[in-house]
Amino acid sequence: MPKLPEVIPVTDLRQDAAAALRKVRSSKQPLVITQRGRATAVMLSIEAFEQGEHERQLLRLLARGEREIAAGRGHDLEAVLREADDLLAQES
Repeated sequence: MPKLPEVIPVTDLRQDAAAALRKVRSSKQPLVITQRGRATAVMLSIEAFEQGEHERQLLRLLARGEREIAAGRGHDLEAVLREADDLLAQES
């Protein structure tokens, strides 16, 4: 079962923003910020944000490939594997 994100009211964030930042950095988990009892924002460490962006980029590439295959266009397997290797090398 996935862990539920921690929740903090915006008033607590205003009073001790440094503590909230420390918590986000150390836990590597999102922090949900509420206003008037409703979730209004999410705070992430920069590492978590960058990882999420990288994953979304890979998913967009996979979706584009699926659309190209469905349209009868595509790329040679070797070219696809080279591009994947290049993306993985950039990550390291």
